[in-house]
Amino acid sequence: MTVLSIQALNRATLARQLLLDRADMPVRDAIAHLCGLQAQEPQEPFVGLWSRLRAFDPAVLSDLLVGRSVVRTHLMRRTVHLLTADDVLAWRARHDAMLRQRVLGTYRHELAGIDLDELAAAGRAVMADGRPRSMAELARALTERWPTSEPRALGEMLIAALLPMVQLPPRGLWRTRAGVRNMLLSSWLGREIDPPSPDGSDPVGQALVRRYLAAFGPAATADLRAWCGLAGLPAAVTAIRQELVTFRDERGRELLDLPDAPRPDPDTPAPVRFLPAFDNAILGYHDRSRIIDDAHRGLSVAGARVVLVEGRVSATWIVQAGTVVVTPLRRFSRADCTAVAEQGRALASFLSDDDSDRVRIATSPQ
Repeated sequence: MTVLSIQALNRATLARQLLLDRADMPVRDAIAHLCGLQAQEPQEPFVGLWSRLRAFDPAVLSDLLVGRSVVRTHLMRRTVHLLTADDVLAWRARHDAMLRQRVLGTYRHELAGIDLDELAAAGRAVMADGRPRSMAELARALTERWPTSEPRALGEMLIAALLPMVQLPPRGLWRTRAGVRNMLLSSWLGREIDPPSPDGSDPVGQALVRRYLAAFGPAATADLRAWCGLAGLPAAVTAIRQELVTFRDERGRELLDLPDAPRPDPDTPAPVRFLPAFDNAILGYHDRSRIIDDAHRGLSVAGARVVLVEGRVSATWIVQAGTVVVTPLRRFSRADCTAVAEQGRALASFLSDDDSDRVRIATSPQ
């Protein structure tokens, strides 16, 4: 079986994630290709798409949210994602059990003794009037029925698990600060979520495997599980295994892939890319060594914004007073500094509507 080096996996990841070459692709199509973008920080997807698409216009993403073809909702791993309406309607039911278990993992004591089906019915009745509500407002509406329960636990279980919900604009719009207001997904989109397959087959799980590999492969089943949070996909993998090709990584893990998906030459040059907090390219794997060193793995879950140099996480970045400030994690060569500065100036211009192109690179560690 062919062994793929870390460098080979890195270049494949960059290609699938639209980070090797910026893509000429409509914004909605890019979101669909990427299987959604992490979006718990509302402005971060704009940087993620800017780094992936040529001539990205943030107003287009705002229009997609207002126009209801893209939504913000809890899905993979119970985190807020930006997804196409079609995908969330197709995938939501497949995530129900996982979402419940994730919330119970945090609030099991607070929710002890509460019938979750009864709670779901009560929450749906409150939301049936079509009025957007914050999580606190929804929880308060149920305190008479569950007066001794922790409102935060009730709200989290309803918003993140029991009721398919969407976070409404203006939250998530370009340069807009807004609190979270929730509405039933079916009310916002005018369509119900797709029900589970009645014959016990798992076409949604099989589609998720294919879509994940198209955006993240080659990858191990542990990577797939880490990305979506679903434990019940082995049967889906087995069902489509004859469609797939297999490799090994340098650690001996079996990697699955689509036969015709891009696997560039490991020596393909990789451009500098600035990534937002919680970017898919890093968090989409259990073994993240293809893109980030183990020593820096904590950055990916701490919300640090990072810079890829030659395809690997090599710096963090923030914005201070209109200046993109880059802090290297390793020693930069002169060529590295030039490339990072060039891309940093472009990012500063994007973030400031061409009002500033200032970038500062801190001293590299020795």
